[in-house]
Amino acid sequence: MVNLISYTKLKYIVLILMFFMSSLKFTHADSKPELLPIFSLTYDAKRDPVKDGIEALKIAKRSNRKVLIEVGGDWCAWCHRLDKFIHSHPQLKQDFFNTFVLVKVNVSEENDNKEFLKVFPPANGYPHMYVTDQDGTILESKDTADFLENKRYSVKKFYEFINQWKVK
Repeated sequence: MVNLISYTKLKYIVLILMFFMSSLKFTHADSKPELLPIFSLTYDAKRDPVKDGIEALKIAKRSNRKVLIEVGGDWCAWCHRLDKFIHSHPQLKQDFFNTFVLVKVNVSEENDNKEFLKVFPPANGYPHMYVTDQDGTILESKDTADFLENKRYSVKKFYEFINQWKVK
């Protein structure tokens, strides 16, 4: 009877884990699925960008990628357009996340993250991107308006950016 109960519990746990894992968002890096960290998915005024940045650098080192810091907020229409653009192009999305560990940093009235952002060149608008290497050295400050063509984000221009930073 003890073995039957243990087997039943184990079976139940496995089913729960399978359900949980199937509901997660994944991206492919080095042919292995990787859960996108919460700091890659949302601008959150309550998050600590220093802690998120440290974690992103660790992930970047393990996966041989660059870190891309995207500054913006939920109030920013162009930030939402950029997210929609990336997510509506599955191959581009995969290539983007294979190249970068994304850290979204909130700027808003609630939290402008001024202390964190003081080490970066000023942003001309939002969203704004900063590329760093795996040690946190700033390699580029990028105005996302550079990705626009006819007032829309351009797949071609975005790929030029991705290909510039792919680790070869």
